Amino acid sequence: MTSRVYHATLFALYQLCIAIGILAMPLALATRQTGVTLPVHRLLARVEGAYEAAEAER
Repeated sequence: MTSRVYHATLFALYQLCIAIGILAMPLALATRQTGVTLPVHRLLARVEGAYEAAEAER
């Protein structure tokens, strides 16, 4: 039961991170012109890695 909750939580977190990345796109493009980048890609990579590791254990 715990693993199902864990997988569901990771999946929801992964989807939320994707949505945040899409919604933050205009801000990211504006800040990129000033030389600053938003680290959304790092967050997404970490959550994706955790989700894939949990799927591999299944």
